[in-house]
Amino acid sequence: MDYVYGPGKNHLFVPGPVNIPDPVIRAMNRNNEDYRSPAIPAMTKVLLEDVKKIFKTTSGTPFLIPTTGTGAWESALTNTLSPGDRIVSFLIGQFSLLWIDQQQRLNFNVDVVESDWGQGANLDILASKLAEDTAHTIKAICIVHNETATGVTNNLAKVRKILDDYRHPALFLVDGVSSICALDFRMDEWGVDVALTGSQKALSLPTGMGIVCASPKALEASKTAKSLRVFFDWKDYLKFYQMGTYWPYTPSIQLLYGLRAALDLIFEEGLENVIARHTRLGKATRLAVEAWGLKNCTQKEEWFSDTVTAVLVPPYIDSSEIVRRSWKRYNLSLGLGLNKVAGKVFRIGHLGHMNELQLLGCLAGVEMALKDVGYPVKMGSGVGAASAYLQNNTPLIPSRI
Repeated sequence: MDYVYGPGKNHLFVPGPVNIPDPVIRAMNRNNEDYRSPAIPAMTKVLLEDVKKIFKTTSGTPFLIPTTGTGAWESALTNTLSPGDRIVSFLIGQFSLLWIDQQQRLNFNVDVVESDWGQGANLDILASKLAEDTAHTIKAICIVHNETATGVTNNLAKVRKILDDYRHPALFLVDGVSSICALDFRMDEWGVDVALTGSQKALSLPTGMGIVCASPKALEASKTAKSLRVFFDWKDYLKFYQMGTYWPYTPSIQLLYGLRAALDLIFEEGLENVIARHTRLGKATRLAVEAWGLKNCTQKEEWFSDTVTAVLVPPYIDSSEIVRRSWKRYNLSLGLGLNKVAGKVFRIGHLGHMNELQLLGCLAGVEMALKDVGYPVKMGSGVGAASAYLQNNTPLIPSRI
């Protein structure tokens, strides 16, 4: 029973946590087990190898940490850096702001590069900073791949090119919480040193597992990093990896079985097909927004996100009321505008285990909510634009060909 009952199914279209597939729910519906038995280490060993595939790495070392994305952030920072180390970090929205706050509270020297909310990271400034840093005082570049507050995706390949152009040895740390397993992400090819994600996003699991993947360069840096760390210390994990037991403390057995089922679904669909599906859903959503006569918060096409769309509303409308009305009247959950864009945008998440018809149901609900709050939307305009695109671009389901 829902805590606040509503008939039918809740339509969850926030950009995380996302819908959990039924096979994953069934896989997690099990009793506890002894994690020191032979079964859990055997499963963990295979999981660690399979997780590398979603990061597109063969050389990285993954860590499955019972935490959220915030804990994964801390793990990435404290294992590779020392207090006082200089970091270049990009502020483009609420979640990059929160990561920067964490960096500052961990006593790093954070060189913040700020852009207007709705813009991507200013990589020209990065290039100028690296060009000036002949002494290599910059120890890390920290960037959010996909800023869910504004629907902005950054170009990681370009960041790597800039680092290489200036032959700069700074570590490349990436928050891939709302991108990995949904957007194109290439850890090895782009030379990412630490990448991280959360279980509640594209993996479509409950919240509670932070997944961090470290390059050999990052592991080497961890040997001399002086930041205080205990729970997030990679050294403890590596010790148990070598012992073959894998866990320095008790894992969530249910989440491990859920992860196994989630990865199986992704591999059955094919990771490239998963990414292509998110591309379709993102494009269809943007076409709907355009048909409604509204604007995307993201200011340039090159930054459009295929996992979340932040929709700007006219000044006479409070976007929070659209979110409230959607939930109260249509059992539809949309994302609120956060911080600087509170009341100015609402967010449509098109992330995780979701198909075309689910998205069209969401868009229909948004149209009704827009009408409710006094916006002169033409009913069916967004749904029509999105469905026309999807009808022309949705392939046959691979397993049913």
